[in-house]
Amino acid sequence: MHRRTKLAEPIRRLVVKVGSHVLTAPEGLNAAVIDALADQIAEILGRGVQVLLVSSGAVASGVRKIGLPGRPEELPRRQAAAAVGQAGLIMAYEKSFERHRRLVAQILLTSEDLSSRKRYLNARNTLNTLLEWGILPIINENDTVSVEEIRLGDNDNLAAMITLLMDADLLIVLSDIDGLYEEDPRRNPAARLIPEVTSGHRQLEKAAGNLPGELGTGGMRSKLAAARKVNTAGVPFLLARGTEENVLPRLLAGEPLGTFFAPRAGRLPRRKCWIAFSLKPRGTLAVDAGAENALVRRGKSLLARGVTAVQGEFAVGAPVAIVGPGGEEIGIGLVNYSAADIRRILGLHSRHIRQVLGEKPYDEVIHRDNLAVLAAPGAEA
Repeated sequence: MHRRTKLAEPIRRLVVKVGSHVLTAPEGLNAAVIDALADQIAEILGRGVQVLLVSSGAVASGVRKIGLPGRPEELPRRQAAAAVGQAGLIMAYEKSFERHRRLVAQILLTSEDLSSRKRYLNARNTLNTLLEWGILPIINENDTVSVEEIRLGDNDNLAAMITLLMDADLLIVLSDIDGLYEEDPRRNPAARLIPEVTSGHRQLEKAAGNLPGELGTGGMRSKLAAARKVNTAGVPFLLARGTEENVLPRLLAGEPLGTFFAPRAGRLPRRKCWIAFSLKPRGTLAVDAGAENALVRRGKSLLARGVTAVQGEFAVGAPVAIVGPGGEEIGIGLVNYSAADIRRILGLHSRHIRQVLGEKPYDEVIHRDNLAVLAAPGAEA
């Protein structure tokens, strides 16, 4: 689906992510950019569109406020810088949106908040309440408490997860680059901007630069990964320069700015989005070509006879990645059997499970209702 066709559809709910390099200047937060962003979002809110803002900038703001020479490598120092910078960041937004009589709310999340089903739904309910009240949620990773095990990784990933959590119709990422280029424009100034991407994100990821900004964490590869997540779930993604004049209304009007990543047809159900993108797989199941075809093209559950190998140790109910015979990830699902039991029954017909295990609580290793298929039929995943 092309940009103009997709953006001609009504946008009910929008997620905007803005990066550190857009928001910061040599002396600290860039007040002019924040004011311009507030002006554009206020205009969009005035049309009746609900907006959620995922904002980087806490660490960068803290680094410059404290006077550090650059982004600290040590986790405690980054967390301390974030603690200093987050207060200034939310105050800057609050002051800017006050000009439009708009309230803002600060939401800080870790991956634990999204991997726990109960906390995931609670976060969704809180955000829905703020939107019903006409308050703009400003969301960031909780850098002051996050450790490696519970980090979301970067705000591109967080924005994608918020898009899926809130059933948004569009994700716009505002960066310090015009969009996706055929080559890294830092190395080749003549590199050509790609106006639209319809498939093949993984090939693009191999070619994309992954050098993060001096004050940020996400390079182009993280943006492509975020695009792939939301596109897989049926949501379009736009990447554009955040300092472009009136960029948000112009993007929503269908102007050919930045790069548009077209979604695959059909929306992934809400619970399957949670399984696919909020849970970290505890292991891997390799399947044969027949099982791959049944899962991807025929909408079937995963049976033991289609499993060829098991990697990792996991219990019943754990999230597990599924890979096809070529090694490409097909999807993620919640298993009905432990890793040890799947090793005992792999390759067997379901009617033989009881003979091997002494019981057969389920016919399926992963039921279709607990399976999120990421590979699109007849297309590159």
